[in-house]
Amino acid sequence: RWLYGRQFCLFYAFCGVLFGICSLSTLTLLSTVCCLKICFPAYGNRFKREHGQILIACAWTYAAVFACSPLAHWGEYGAEPYGTACCIDWRSTNADAVAMSYTVVLFVFCFILPCGVIVTSYSLILVTVKESRKAVEQH
Repeated sequence: RWLYGRQFCLFYAFCGVLFGICSLSTLTLLSTVCCLKICFPAYGNRFKREHGQILIACAWTYAAVFACSPLAHWGEYGAEPYGTACCIDWRSTNADAVAMSYTVVLFVFCFILPCGVIVTSYSLILVTVKESRKAVEQH
């Protein structure tokens, strides 16, 4: 069971959600920047350090919005089913429409959308590299 009390459970769950979403957001942004630099070099070559800093701040802000939402009572944090750690209270989605809406929005905007962008970006990179290889072989 969770040994450290309700407040530390909330903090632990908040950190897990914050760092998890921020990691996926950062990977999403990285794949997008790589795609820009490889597939669209006219735009990618304009990318500067300041743009990277802004994108990192956006990733942290995006993650913070979703991590703070259960603290503002849109969704809930609680013990995991086995009770040994804390995370989003998935059981509350069965009884509470507000918690269900949080879970659906989290699934779409923090899983489906980032994974779709990553797959699209790397697919475009693979197509570009394949076309470049064909062009080099023809010359």
